Amino acid sequence: MKFAFILFKYFPFGGMQRDMLRTAYELIKRGHTVEVFTLSWQGEAPKGMVIHVLPQKGWFNFQRYKKFIKETFNCIQSNDFDYIFGYNRMAGLDAHFAADPCFIERARTQRSFLYRLMPRTKWFAACEKEVFSADSATHVLAVALTEKPHFQKWYGLQDERFHYIPPYLSPERFALGAKTQMRKYLRQAFDFGATDFVYMLTGSGFSMKGLDRAILALAGLPEKLRANTRLVAVGQDNPKQFAAMAQKLGVADHLVISKGRADIPQLMQGADVCVHPAYRENTGLVILEGMVCGAPMLVTESCGYANHVRDADAGLVSAMPFDQVKFNAAFLKMREALARGVKSKPKWGKNGLAYTKNIMQANDGSEEARILIQLAEEKNNGRYLSQ
Repeated sequence: MKFAFILFKYFPFGGMQRDMLRTAYELIKRGHTVEVFTLSWQGEAPKGMVIHVLPQKGWFNFQRYKKFIKETFNCIQSNDFDYIFGYNRMAGLDAHFAADPCFIERARTQRSFLYRLMPRTKWFAACEKEVFSADSATHVLAVALTEKPHFQKWYGLQDERFHYIPPYLSPERFALGAKTQMRKYLRQAFDFGATDFVYMLTGSGFSMKGLDRAILALAGLPEKLRANTRLVAVGQDNPKQFAAMAQKLGVADHLVISKGRADIPQLMQGADVCVHPAYRENTGLVILEGMVCGAPMLVTESCGYANHVRDADAGLVSAMPFDQVKFNAAFLKMREALARGVKSKPKWGKNGLAYTKNIMQANDGSEEARILIQLAEEKNNGRYLSQ
């Protein structure tokens, strides 16, 4: 069968983007073909699939997205695709990968009345309705259950259209190295001191991931502890506002902001704590990625995967509603509890590693492809029988 994959932007280190490529390769391995439609593509084009890059112009992102969707479906309609799979919300999809939280839930409960009147808001809300409405035939693939109640509350999404996918963690990507070597690797990579205590934040979109919260917590440490404490943030985003914030708070020398890197697992293994104080996250795959690397975790309850940290006793979860003072206290608590030389350290890292080994057994990386093949066969069954 011939699959069309649609996503607005591709960059090498995005979690959704990695999921897309893995699913595409799995379909190709099973004898199907995949063509990808996108506004922009960063990095090398993968082998074995056609990539259609369709850049658009417009004053605002949503205007470019709108034009891109129109041109994409013009291309799709002129070809013979069996199934259309979208990673962003739009009309015309056979299935959608629900990586983002419910837009209208956030707009109605966390935003102002004026925000809901903006053209951008109305457009995104309309796109979401096209996917999740009870009148829609689009199937929904999701790697978390936390947002399902919101989609059902606002749109009446039927259970039979919702397909849960267990989290995927690659055994090859997360092969463990010697802890002492990984600690050395991270510190040499960023020119830190050999005994520096390192917090690591990973994820594209630093504003949503809560880098500002981590910087405030770093600045709130007692001066004696802060002296040899470092925070490294790795991801795709403009670092200027966070660098300026760190400078204003007097912790610029303790913060390093890096572009996305291919060695994230090795860096996580060398970190003392992986911190993920996101404002809101449908899942937060980096939480499980940190746990499988044996890193103690400090996360916010607003992340869909925060429950795994609590269930595994793999670190600390900052409760909602978020309180910066309480988060600073948790930041300090982990710094003190995990200091080198402390005899009775918590077993957060070991607990997380043991817990995620079971998760790795639940999904070998093929679940999305298996579901898409099944759905495509169901959709096209009558068509194939008539041929």
